[in-house]
Amino acid sequence: MNLVDLRSDTVTRPTPAMRAAMLDAEVGDDVYGEDPTVNALQQRLAGDLGFEDALFVPSGTQSNLLALMSHCERGDEYLVGADAHTYKFEGGGAAVLGSIQPQPIVQADDGTLPLARIAAAIKPVDPHFARTRLLALENTWHGRVLPLDYLGAAHDFARERGLALHLDGARLYNAAVASGVGARAIAQHFDSVSICLSKGLGAPVGSVLVGSAPLIEKARRWRKVAGGGWRQAGMLAAAGMHALDHHVARLADDHRRAAYLAGCLREIAGVDLLGQHTNMVFVDVPTARLQALDAHLRAVGIRISIGYLPTLRLVTHLDVDDEGVERVVRAFRDFFGKA
Repeated sequence: MNLVDLRSDTVTRPTPAMRAAMLDAEVGDDVYGEDPTVNALQQRLAGDLGFEDALFVPSGTQSNLLALMSHCERGDEYLVGADAHTYKFEGGGAAVLGSIQPQPIVQADDGTLPLARIAAAIKPVDPHFARTRLLALENTWHGRVLPLDYLGAAHDFARERGLALHLDGARLYNAAVASGVGARAIAQHFDSVSICLSKGLGAPVGSVLVGSAPLIEKARRWRKVAGGGWRQAGMLAAAGMHALDHHVARLADDHRRAAYLAGCLREIAGVDLLGQHTNMVFVDVPTARLQALDAHLRAVGIRISIGYLPTLRLVTHLDVDDEGVERVVRAFRDFFGKA
């Protein structure tokens, strides 16, 4: 029985064609800047997104960390959503490793940070306060796509107040495909962007940070300090190149399957559909039935993230096809159809 794994789009596996591209990759020592495939990936993403330079790193967490440490100095502060990944799910790295203070701001339901709340959080220039230097946004956020007009307004706001603007664009291409625009139309509003290759794009590992040449120079030093320098990384970069060539447009299939799954789950008594955004479906189920549901799904070869909270997130991706979605629907119907 083939496993249908909806826990996250991080569980994707390289396709046979991606593995072939990895096998054929030219490699060199990236710490010396001599890996031709890494260099090609960095140049491509910098050019595609309209930036001077780029840096290939092992993870999105490290990419965001390097951006924060390159924009800010010790004792500085960045403004960030209270439920943003860079604040809530990255181990407090900015504070622990960068001595950078996060200032969380409660997000609106659509994932935006209301500009009035941001303005109220900016510290005055005074030795009592951390120096507010950076605004960090996330797109997509829990699958939600930030509106393009909001991005423009946030850019203008940051410029007026002397703030740099960073985007955690782990799912930048999901946002672009859902918006019907190129990724550059989103990235153009920011001073730096982190792009994850190992989520919906299906590469086995890796993220890329894009920004100005001086910013990326600082980030490259911090990558080495953080233990992120790697050698013949071209095989991993080749997977990223293949993903950009072949796996961007197909993200629309993930969004379509998520919408279909949400529509089916909406009709099942006992399942409360909270919403569907790009490739993510959110539902509530009775807390008392969580463990039984988990056991039922595992028995029929389906994995979802089930903890102690009633809200479940189901994520479609490269390794979930139409038949897999139908299996999930049948499994939910079977379980909640029981007396």
